[in-house]
Amino acid sequence: MLAQRESNGMADFDLAIIGGGINGAGIARDAAGRGLRVLLVEQNDLASGTSSASTKLIHGGLRYLEHYWFRLVHEALAEREVVLRMAPHLTRPMRFVLPMEAGMRPAWMLRAGLFLYDRLGGRKILLGSRSVDLARDPLGRPLKEGYRKGFEYSDCHTDDARLVVLNAVDAAERGAVIRTRTRCVKAERGESWELTLETRSRTDTVTARALVNAAGPWAGMVETTVLGRPPLQKLRLVKGSHIVVRQLFDHDRGYIFQNADGRVVFALPFERDFTLVGTTDSAFCGDPAALAATPEEIDYLCKVINNHFRATVAPADVVWSFAGVRSLADDGSARPQDTPRDYVLAVDRKGAPLVTVIGGKITTFRRLAEAVLDALAPVLGKRPAWTANSTLPGGDFPITGIEALVTKTRAAWPFLSEPHVRRLVSAYGTRVRRILGEPRTFADLGPVMGADLTAAELRYLVQYEWAQTEDDVLWRRSKLGLRFTRPERARLATFMGGLIGAQVAQ
Repeated sequence: MLAQRESNGMADFDLAIIGGGINGAGIARDAAGRGLRVLLVEQNDLASGTSSASTKLIHGGLRYLEHYWFRLVHEALAEREVVLRMAPHLTRPMRFVLPMEAGMRPAWMLRAGLFLYDRLGGRKILLGSRSVDLARDPLGRPLKEGYRKGFEYSDCHTDDARLVVLNAVDAAERGAVIRTRTRCVKAERGESWELTLETRSRTDTVTARALVNAAGPWAGMVETTVLGRPPLQKLRLVKGSHIVVRQLFDHDRGYIFQNADGRVVFALPFERDFTLVGTTDSAFCGDPAALAATPEEIDYLCKVINNHFRATVAPADVVWSFAGVRSLADDGSARPQDTPRDYVLAVDRKGAPLVTVIGGKITTFRRLAEAVLDALAPVLGKRPAWTANSTLPGGDFPITGIEALVTKTRAAWPFLSEPHVRRLVSAYGTRVRRILGEPRTFADLGPVMGADLTAAELRYLVQYEWAQTEDDVLWRRSKLGLRFTRPERARLATFMGGLIGAQVAQ
């Protein structure tokens, strides 16, 4: 079959992508928007790996300046406002408080770093940095006594998993084929690529003119087991763990703390009633699928909280923990936190082209996608880049318009509570109507699974966002897992089974 297709010059797709994280979904969206025939395959759910286990920040990386990673910081700082305009429902400006620590980086160094941070990325929307008197400013109240001085600066926070999903949604609406729960078990190279795909018990074969390995921490495994070759680039896997605890402070700023071991740790407002704390940096070996925050990592993050806040926490107070693994290009750095976070593209043009994506930050996913398509242009053709001024589904409103959209949505569906509307708008933006439809009463939205998750929303997630399990819904399409009880999870699983069964029967 492959020989026949090659002789006819007709591959099924122009581009096939392995990996449904932020890089794979971003590449699929960009390529589909350029008119290419695109296939994306993901062995699990979208964003089921590293891309749902980040610190949820769109940021330049303030600490990267002391490593002299100026190009990465410049690109990431410039991309903050691009992503903010692209998805104003998912991405919001956030101010960060950086307290001065005795014996740590001196004030002049922090001030100089923030001066560069304010200017490297061509900031137009976000506010610049300022000094803070923590002894008098309310921002110092949650902190332990003794803090006198600090700084405040801007970055953005986001819903990382939904950012992935909406890139995939937009790619699909532009013609891409998105196949989740589909494993590429073999890739053979001729004039084009022949991919053997397994979905549950079904196996099929497709061809593509070019292939991108965007499998993140599985990228090396894909090269050795699927492609049958040694990796072109030595990878370094670095694990980062996070914890979520009950709210430590009642304002909308985040904190970034320096620690004696050289790490920085964030404490961020999260999902209205919680605080997200992370991350750790440690070398990782093993299966990225069998990943969790260890008791030692949880204890470390609790100690960071207790060293800085008046409130104290213990591991028993952690309501959720998660961990992810970054695949980075190994430069031989002694410490994991010193390994560059920039992306590397390993390009192999010996036959049908192959691009292996290594590293990268969620902040720079759009620029990475452009770089991949530039690398493939000799085969796929040079087509105009378009994503810099685009919006993701539901993001077609001004970056300052979130409150107006909440007000408009409440007026249209007055039987919904303010927190419910705010969650829906933050997740779906202007596409809220697609979820809610034209109900006359709250009951018209169908049974409530738990928290404020209705059957109407659930049907949308199954039909249009590839949700198939309760974890897909509770931890990646939302963070409602923080509010669901065990019996509610069981009821949700049963209800979803019925929805998916009906969808398959159709």
